[in-house]
Amino acid sequence: MRIALVCYGGVSLAVYMHGVTKEIWHFARASHDARSDEPSVNPVQRAYRKLLDAIAEQGETRLRVIPDILTGASAGGMNAVFLAEGLLTGRSLDPLTRLWLDRADSDVLIAPEAKPGNRFSKLWAQPLVEYALRRPGNAVSRTVAPETREEVRGRLSRLIRSRWFAPPFSGIGLARLIDDALAAMAEQTDGPALIPPGHPIDLFVTATDFRGSRVPLRLHSPALASETEHRLPISFRAHGGDDSMAPRADLVFAARATSSFPGAFPPLTIAEIEQLAAEREMGWPSRDAFLARIMPHHAHADDLDQVALIDGAVLVGAPFAEAIAALDGRPATREVDRRFIYIDPHPELRLNGGPHKEEPKEIGFFSSIFGALSAIPREQPIRDDLERIDAHSREAARMRAIVDGLRPEVEATVDRLLGRTLFLDRPTPERLAKWRRRAQQAAAEQAGFAFHSYARSKFAGIVEHLAGLIHRAISGERPARDSVIAVLSAHFRHAGLDSLSGGKLGASEEAILFFRTHDLGFRIRRLRLLARRLSPNDVGRSLPAAKREQARKAVYDALSIYTSLDGVGALGEDFGELAANVLAEPEAAIERIAQVRDLAETDTRVDALLVEGLGQLPREQRRTMLLAYLGFPFYDIATLPLLGVRGFDEFEPIKIDRIAPEDASAIRPGGASTCLRGIEFYNFGAFFSRAYRENDYLWGRLHGADRMIAIVASTLGAEHNLSEQTLSAIRFEAFLAILDEEQKAGLCRASLIEALRKEVVAKQAEA
Repeated sequence: MRIALVCYGGVSLAVYMHGVTKEIWHFARASHDARSDEPSVNPVQRAYRKLLDAIAEQGETRLRVIPDILTGASAGGMNAVFLAEGLLTGRSLDPLTRLWLDRADSDVLIAPEAKPGNRFSKLWAQPLVEYALRRPGNAVSRTVAPETREEVRGRLSRLIRSRWFAPPFSGIGLARLIDDALAAMAEQTDGPALIPPGHPIDLFVTATDFRGSRVPLRLHSPALASETEHRLPISFRAHGGDDSMAPRADLVFAARATSSFPGAFPPLTIAEIEQLAAEREMGWPSRDAFLARIMPHHAHADDLDQVALIDGAVLVGAPFAEAIAALDGRPATREVDRRFIYIDPHPELRLNGGPHKEEPKEIGFFSSIFGALSAIPREQPIRDDLERIDAHSREAARMRAIVDGLRPEVEATVDRLLGRTLFLDRPTPERLAKWRRRAQQAAAEQAGFAFHSYARSKFAGIVEHLAGLIHRAISGERPARDSVIAVLSAHFRHAGLDSLSGGKLGASEEAILFFRTHDLGFRIRRLRLLARRLSPNDVGRSLPAAKREQARKAVYDALSIYTSLDGVGALGEDFGELAANVLAEPEAAIERIAQVRDLAETDTRVDALLVEGLGQLPREQRRTMLLAYLGFPFYDIATLPLLGVRGFDEFEPIKIDRIAPEDASAIRPGGASTCLRGIEFYNFGAFFSRAYRENDYLWGRLHGADRMIAIVASTLGAEHNLSEQTLSAIRFEAFLAILDEEQKAGLCRASLIEALRKEVVAKQAEA
């Protein structure tokens, strides 16, 4: 189960989201332990382990939970940065809890130069402050609980009497807090990485470029035009086994930029991170390459010193688009259940209190201005993004239907071609290689005009893939990716591949050699088809579990051989130099890739694995799998022009899940208004009260556990569903383990923990 996690902005509800992301980390750790057959020491992880064990026993599914795409805006972006680092390194998020509880406080965040010097500061303003905070119907009276109103009024008084007409909170102070959090994580001993070796993990946070950058537009007329772009996604990619998502200063920059709430914090400038790096004596050696990568237009215009970045949620509050884009070409060496999970700490806010039954009121002058400038852009619905995901899932289902519809004809064709072969039911690596080549040639010859579009799609996909690989390997200033594609295309055409635009369209010797040397995607797609045929919903249903798993292991082991070749790391330390020179000498980089991959020799290894794995199957199922494997060129010709370069790499239907207070009702139903305190004072409430932060953090953990247990359990089909009794027992065990852990940590009030424990025990008794 792969999770693409989308974290909304929520101002002080960041503390709640920290609690949720902590449970996602615990689930990933429990899953790692289960996969590695290692004992789970942490009681919370032991509860999650019971769920994974129940899924393995009842659903005959060895499930691993991997959050591998993380996106966030504003406070959600900050939490995404911390979670990504924790998943990659295996380091716990525990050090962050103390920082959130101790320092996410208005008195701490106020800039030193902005603080009122004493209680008599701005004495002339005191009557205005008192009236604003105590007048009937004021915001504090309406949105803050009675028992904490005096605490909130005191802190608000100091905030209001701080400097005016400038952000009251310190930008460098927030940067220091973020850096302290990352440093505290780094001081821990690395745990086991929760991302499999070599598997990509993508992190995206959004920022808003206040002044914007001029971006060229491609038009028919006029030929040259441009527009100002203010959206600024900041992306990072690492792989399992890496030491960190990125240099610490880069991560601080991203977290500080995305959480610069307008008016509360000053915009982020590059000089601020330079100041922090000098203060902490950590340097910023990656500065130029990092800034050129995320802000290429500013780097080209040489105006980076003028950049000012504010909160990412101003324009993109729910960054689904970045997570969707990360799916393309994503390797899949196991059966994948892809989930998009978004954390929305206060969906009630987007409902504006529900349907209005009173007479409509005229919208005031200031209400319309502030709504247009702040509230409406930040609270745009996610319907368009969800429809894009649904379209992806529908297209995946359509492709499966095409393949299923072709199956009888393809199997009959391959049977006529090879069925009379005496040894078809007794394959050897040599025979399998010979049959593969014969089936591929027959598919090309029988495709007719359809082969035109297929050959072109294959050629374009391979060139784009090679260009992307080379482009990623270049450190420092990179040429445009389109330029690399153009150079590679020209190189291959000059090497004799003009036949791809005429003649037999791929049947020439040059084209055949090109595909055998570089078409890694074809090989991966072929094995993905085999893996799906072995699923319990297909051929696998007629096999004993042990036989099915043995065959699937052989297929996935073969698949991992190919996917291990799809990365920059395997190409040698000096490949970056070859890549940097690609525009002048593309041959060197291309030849290195071909040499390292050596697909002809790799195919021989894969054939041996498949012969051994499929050879253990009963005769009928073995023959069916061989027909699927040898018939794949026929399927590929029909589907690749429709799928494009994505092929079948993790091209499966996607499920969407939400984690919100409204969805987690095992303990206390009713949504955010019944549980969370940070929603008070327009979601700034937790910045004004330590008690509020403790409350919201604990509920974040409890809600995270509640929803993650339900989401992970839903990976089983209806025929293998776990009983509600089983899930309820695991859920309450996790709740009590969380409260025991927090009581031992001593960061939250004992009275609050005890009150929650009594509530949990009472609900457990009812269940």
